[in-house]
Amino acid sequence: MDWRDGSLCLREDADLFFPVGDIRSGPTALQIDEAKAVCRRCPVAQQCLSWAVETGPVEGIWGGTTEGERRALRLRAVRPAATAAVTEAAA
Repeated sequence: MDWRDGSLCLREDADLFFPVGDIRSGPTALQIDEAKAVCRRCPVAQQCLSWAVETGPVEGIWGGTTEGERRALRLRAVRPAATAAVTEAAA
């Protein structure tokens, strides 16, 4: 069984997870909040988030995060590795 088979989003309108518009306010922000609420109850949210972070830029809400939030997660993961490489090269 694939992790996606256990996702709650399969029982929802797919459009909920692909908001269009300004994510900071208005109907789009409410839609994002609604999608994230589904993710918070989802038993496979962590697998979903891991897939989205590993895959790279994917549109929509995955694992309870927006594309911008996942980009920040990837950058935070890369920075310690880059810092260690620079420190090691300087030694």
